[in-house]
Amino acid sequence: MESKMKAAGNVSLNVDGKEVLFDVYSGSHGPNVIDITKLYKETGMFTLDPGFTSTASCESQIAFIDGDEGVLLYRGYPIDQLAENSDFVEVAYLLLDGQLPTETQYREFRHDITYHTMVHEQFKNFFNGFRRDAHPMAIMCGAVGALSAFYHDSTDITDPEQRRIATYRMIAKMPTIAAMAYKYSSGQPFVAPRNDLDYTENFLRMCFAVPAEDYEVNKVLASALDKIFILHMDHEQNASTSTVRLAGSSNANPFACIAAGIACLWGPSHGGANEAALNMLAEIGSVDRIPEYVAKAKDKSDPFRLMGFGHRVYKNYDPRAKVMQKACHEVLEAMDIRDEPLLDIALELEKIALEDEYFVSKKLYPNIDFYSGITLRALGFPTDMFTVLFALARTVGWIAQWREMIEDPSQRIGRPRQIYTGAAQRDFIDRTKR
Repeated sequence: MESKMKAAGNVSLNVDGKEVLFDVYSGSHGPNVIDITKLYKETGMFTLDPGFTSTASCESQIAFIDGDEGVLLYRGYPIDQLAENSDFVEVAYLLLDGQLPTETQYREFRHDITYHTMVHEQFKNFFNGFRRDAHPMAIMCGAVGALSAFYHDSTDITDPEQRRIATYRMIAKMPTIAAMAYKYSSGQPFVAPRNDLDYTENFLRMCFAVPAEDYEVNKVLASALDKIFILHMDHEQNASTSTVRLAGSSNANPFACIAAGIACLWGPSHGGANEAALNMLAEIGSVDRIPEYVAKAKDKSDPFRLMGFGHRVYKNYDPRAKVMQKACHEVLEAMDIRDEPLLDIALELEKIALEDEYFVSKKLYPNIDFYSGITLRALGFPTDMFTVLFALARTVGWIAQWREMIEDPSQRIGRPRQIYTGAAQRDFIDRTKR
């Protein structure tokens, strides 16, 4: 990857009377950065930044977020334009290649992904080692990590062709593995992929078809799930993406790196937000209890918080939520769901959040997790599959970020520093004399 950072001056730091200059760089969007790579060499000091919230760990050309303005760009394209006008495979090509494909490039890429969706026949035996009640994310962690044992002909990261094949395999096989995890946990037989269906339609069929009856794909439902996948494909250097990059910095194979990302995503503070939103709706229980819980949410002394409202990054409306809101209502209408208490609660909460002055003034708008949780439930997915679907979508971003890192000449193995506050040096004393 060729660096596109631009020089933007420098800043100085005075340390014990010594002035040290640090270069400042600017990107296409966002704040400037101070290059502190020579800080330790020049001053003998490190920076302290828990959570790395003020540290750019890399240069990337894949995604950009402006949380204050409510903007998310994939390779410069606004997320709403891509979600409304494109499909998963085309956006995957964009994230990997940097440009939207021509018609020929799209057909070739779609063909290559489609014809990698099957998994090795012996791979199916791997699932028999899991308990039948295993969480699908536990299965995903193990199964994806095991891919390197089945496809060791694409684990040499120094070979561009092997990197390409591993990329295609990972994107293509993730929906197959996710569907297998769902089928295994529900006690149903695996359903093989079909080459005549598109990416998302194929996934829905692998999840919901059974030998006794095939699954007829509803185009509205497939379109909504495709949008969910696009909206979750990448989100800058979040915890799981940073995990993939950190694992990859040691030259680990791509399958191991993605498995590490899945493990990180499984954390409830990262990938479990849409599940938490549904759990909150279940806690509320009925529409007539909404005023009680809204009052609790407004009470700062009450620990209750409305899940699925507001966002750590977006201080304005989550741009993904605008697309997801429309898709959510299209699914509810297409499914003609009338007797679903949780959805009734969700729709009433949505109305209050968009009209109540308290929520509007604090910009506590419904976010993507609120709408995607409702939508996935309406599609028939159990809550323990929600994070699996997140991982399926985010795999494209992880792979794009991994490839970008591998091709970055400035990349070094990740090695964060620390400030040590443990015991000072002391001498060992024999235990008989302690």
